[in-house]
Amino acid sequence: MNSSIYSIFMVLVLFAVMYFLMIRPQQKRDKQHREQLSKLQVGDKVVTIGRLHGVVDEIHTAEKTVTLDCDGIFLTFDMNAIATVKERSVAPTEPTTPTEEKSEPVDSDKPATEDKTDDSETK
Repeated sequence: MNSSIYSIFMVLVLFAVMYFLMIRPQQKRDKQHREQLSKLQVGDKVVTIGRLHGVVDEIHTAEKTVTLDCDGIFLTFDMNAIATVKERSVAPTEPTTPTEEKSEPVDSDKPATEDKTDDSETK
């Protein structure tokens, strides 16, 4: 009776070890990959599962495809074919209006400063 309980216990321990060493890390990687794909933007530099490097040109969420620009050649891939995002594109910011420089009021009492050049150096 003790040997059968011991055998069942060992099988359960083996499954627990397999879960924590194999299944759980894979689930974490899958979750991280899904997050990367959900944050994918046009202009991101990516690498596919075939190790093709390109820049995201279009994203079709309904079809779950992405079009990559690979040195002027546009290729369409399934979203799951994106292995990693190498570099995120810079998010476009709102255009800023140029600020007007505040000019100091000219005081008529002060003489205007002139640039004086040293004539001795030019001779």
